[in-house]
Formats: sequence, structure tokens, C-alpha cells
Amino acid sequence: MATNPTQMTALELSGHYERRKLSPVEVAQAVIDRIDDIDGQINAYAVVDAEGAMEAAKKSEKRWKKNKPLSPLDGVPISIKELVHTKGMPTVMGSQVIPPDSQPWDYDAPPVARLREAGAVILGKTTSPEFGFKGVTDSPLRGITRNPWNPDKTPGGSSGGSGAAIAAGMGPLSVGTDGGGSVRIPSSFCGLVGMKATFGKVAAYPPSMHGTMANAGPMARTVEDCAALLNVIAKPDARDWYALPDDGTDYEKHLRGGVRKLRIAYSPALGSGATVDPEVAKTVAKAAWRFEDLGAKVEQVDAPVSGFDAGTMFLTHWLTSVAHLLKITPKEIHKLFDPGLLQAGEMGAKYSTDDLVVAQQQRRMLGHQYEMFFEKYDLLLTPTVSVLPFDVGMNAPLDANGQPNNLWTPFTYVFNLTRQPAISIPCGVSKGGLPIGLQIVSGLYRDAQVLRAARAYAHANPVRLPHLPVAKASRSA
Repeated sequence: MATNPTQMTALELSGHYERRKLSPVEVAQAVIDRIDDIDGQINAYAVVDAEGAMEAAKKSEKRWKKNKPLSPLDGVPISIKELVHTKGMPTVMGSQVIPPDSQPWDYDAPPVARLREAGAVILGKTTSPEFGFKGVTDSPLRGITRNPWNPDKTPGGSSGGSGAAIAAGMGPLSVGTDGGGSVRIPSSFCGLVGMKATFGKVAAYPPSMHGTMANAGPMARTVEDCAALLNVIAKPDARDWYALPDDGTDYEKHLRGGVRKLRIAYSPALGSGATVDPEVAKTVAKAAWRFEDLGAKVEQVDAPVSGFDAGTMFLTHWLTSVAHLLKITPKEIHKLFDPGLLQAGEMGAKYSTDDLVVAQQQRRMLGHQYEMFFEKYDLLLTPTVSVLPFDVGMNAPLDANGQPNNLWTPFTYVFNLTRQPAISIPCGVSKGGLPIGLQIVSGLYRDAQVLRAARAYAHANPVRLPHLPVAKASRSA
């Protein structure tokens, strides 16, 4: 167990509060000091609400002293991705086109509302690319966010600020968003646990421009913390007409039980044709076959479904949404957008109505086929990302020919299309000291099973990550 509160998990902190070993005020101050000390090197935070965090911590401390915490996360510091509405903090979507004073910013999105009800300490908002449009984290407004394991590398995106914050000890939890892998990619690149639950498990408001592909999801250092956070935020909200009813599942209680006798498929490339970095491929393969040691039956399946080009399907949905964003934004301020977002919108404008309708029909068929696949198999294992973290300032890594490799993340967006639960967990470290992630997927509504499998693997195969290069001592350490 860590002794520095900035390196503790959320549930460790909760245990210390219960035993009166630490107070929420002490921990909040330590984390704020940590942000002050090192975020200048990482750029994980867009907004830090130190005053609001300390006020919430003082209220939590009083509740713990009375043995009346609102939840296990009462007093635990947490950050919120800047795309998620948070009362009192401008939600400008990482963009220069939305003036901070354009709205009163007087309400919380459903996950934030649930966290306040649970007594969590909201630290602030983490960086994102504009409107979460890409898988790395930089923007004209916020600049470049860096990976704490190697600041020359990207933390991924679009929830890269959240990933970097947790990895660097600037809060043990975060709520990210995931429209094509944006929780799972930075979780893989930053050595974290990040989950995209079944669509509708975590209510959303206002609706995302990416519709039913978009999700808010938990990011943490451990599977246990991820489950604890999902317990809080996986609640219905009247503002979200897609929200699933509360089925009463306690994800923490369902973590035990392991994977014995489960039928598990392992797909090295998911039939995508993508080239997977040799270190990633070797590490993930080793992790996948380790499930047999845990009592599961593992079978390699190169293409779980066939007859679909999921990449084209995803881009049709994604790029037409960006094109619509540009269409409703006055042309005179288009110059303020990230050039990459403008290019994406221009590409999206070339799609016809027929193209989008066909993509929607194919999406339904893809979802059906994957549900049939999960009638045969309990779980599917893949790499989370096909590459190691690459240099900051790039939208994609370079391939062997020095050209942008636009197929670097073929494993994540598929399950945004199908709406199925998927989690990324650390499964190893590259020779250069960079984390590698394993993705675990299952059928709709089997979120507890995904978490249980993740915990079984994590406990049997703990990943020893390198010391942070940015880990200079906090003033409160």
C-alpha cells in the first residue's frame, strides 16, 4: 500500500478515512499541491477548482467524523473531462469557438451530479482535443498534453488529460468520455483501467453530437476503483432518454468469482488487417493465454465477425457528425478550429444521406453478429491499441514507410458501434518503459462479467510500472 496519499487508490483513501488515518482535507490539499508541482510539465488540467475542492473536502471530513459518509467515494478527489458539463466551470469543449461567458454553466451532467451526491471531491476539468474529435490530446486552446511515463509521448485521447492526471498522481479517479475509444486508448497508453460500459449504463446530458456511440466512463488505477466509480455513475437520469434502468448491480460485489470455465476468444487483429506493434502483439498474446491458467478455455479467433468494414462504418458516422458541427458554426470563426477538425469536417461533408443510412443499417447488422458471437463466447480479448504511445504533436503514428498510420486504433471503435461493454487494463510494459493495454469485451449488459475478468487477470498478473519521471515530491508528501 502506498504511503503518499497522491499515489493511493480511491478505496485505499476511503479505508484511511474510515480508520481516521487520513482526512479528506489532507488528501485534497496533497493532490492540489501535486497538481501545482507537476502539471506544468504534463498539462492534464484545463481548470482546477482548488477552492471548491477544499470546501467539498471539509464537508466530507465532517461526515466521516460522524461515521456518516455518503458513499465509499465520499471525500475522494476526482477529475472530470472538460467535455462533461460541470456546474460552475465553463464547458467550452476544448475549443476557442465557445466563449467561456456564453452560458451560465449552472448544471451538472448526470455523472457529475451522481458524484456530488456521493460526496466526491471535484478537483477540476481535464484537457481534451476539440470536441473529443481525435485519439490524442492537444488543441489550439489547451496546447499539448503529455504522457507522465515519457513526456515526449502522447497520453492518447481524447480523454488524455484524465489519463495523464491519474497516472501522475493528480487524483486517483476521473470521468472520461468514449466515442471511439477515448477512455480506453489513454488508459492503455497511461497504464490505467478504463471502461466503456454498455451504452446507456452511464446517463448523459446534454446529448453528444456523436449520438449512441458516445459514452461517459470511469478511469482509475485499479479494477476495484473502476467498479466503485461505476457503482456511483451508472444510474439513470430523466434527462437522458437512452438511459438504462438501474438493475441494482453492485459492481464491487460482483468482482469475485474469477473466469473458471468461461469460454474466451482471443483475436490478435480483430480481422481488421491492421499491423500490430511486435511488442504489443507479444505482450497481449501472453496475457490472453494466461487466462487458461486461471481456468478459462481460450481459443484464438482471427475474425470474430465477417462481411463488414467497421472502419468505414465508424468514419461515416464520426465524420458526418463533425461536418454537422461545422455547418452549425458561423464560418467566420472556423479559423479558430483545430486544422485537423476542419479537415475531418470537410471529409464528412462529402458523404451522402444514402451513405449514412447504409452505415446505420450496417451498424445494426454488426451489432447483431457480435451479439451472436457472444452467445458462443463469454469474453473477447484483443489489444487495446495496436501501437505503443507515440510522439506528441502527431495525430497518428508513422508506419514503416514514414506515412501516418491511420489504422492505429482498430480495436476500440468497433464496440462503440455495437454498444457493448469493453475495458482496458494494463498487461505489460514495453522495453522503453511504456504501458501496454489488454482489452476485454463482452455482450450487452454483461458489464459485471467484464469487470470480474479484469480483476481476475490483474490480481494474478500485477503489472509493475516504472517510476514516474515527473514524480518530484509534493509539498504534502
